[in-house]
Amino acid sequence: MVRSRYLEMADELATELAALPAGTRIASEHEIAERFGVGRAAARAAVQELESRLLVRRVRGAGTFVNRRIDYAISQRRAPSWHQTVREAGAEPRSLVRDVRRAPLPEDAAERLERPPGSPATLLVRQYYIDELLSGWSNEWIPADVLADVDLAVHAVESVDSILRQMSGVRPVRAWCRVSYALPDAAVAAGLGTESCRPVWLVESLSRDADSGVPLLSSHSWSRPDSARIVVEMDGPYFSPEVT
Repeated sequence: MVRSRYLEMADELATELAALPAGTRIASEHEIAERFGVGRAAARAAVQELESRLLVRRVRGAGTFVNRRIDYAISQRRAPSWHQTVREAGAEPRSLVRDVRRAPLPEDAAERLERPPGSPATLLVRQYYIDELLSGWSNEWIPADVLADVDLAVHAVESVDSILRQMSGVRPVRAWCRVSYALPDAAVAAGLGTESCRPVWLVESLSRDADSGVPLLSSHSWSRPDSARIVVEMDGPYFSPEVT
């Protein structure tokens, strides 16, 4: 059987892309068609093949870029820090605060945080980038009795794990976690730059203080499958190494 031309093109392009850093813009479909002497349809099929292999990512209105997935490891032996975990995977993290406001704890978050519903807390909504490519979205609840000035701190320091350690004197550890593959609602899909019909990783997590056991933070985090592979390490009782 003769192999389709677009697959041969995709293989050749994939070899070249492997040598380029994540976030590099690749040639347009028109440029690819001219280079290989094929029609626009074949060039589009080659790029779609690269996209299905998670080697490139289309960004609406900007172009198509080299994509690199990282292994995002969730472990009780690792600090529950998104920024640190991404760096340990060899990539560069960046987060943006999309909303931060004081609000009463809703019932589900209050149950996890072991506080009465309606207790004062801060809701922190953030958007995440890995190597400057959009990767995730999260909603995090932090009780006011853990830290009341989250709204001030997050504009100076990106890592909430570092903020809690420095300002509250606690040692956050991941005490509970649930990972699923779910359809995002419209707001989350927009924050991820994807569509509601495309499943994404959903990580629900609770962090406690390693010393006192007090619940510190409850989060829902959504992650694009083309940005990270979620790796869950089952490694026993939680403890937290010192973070530098």
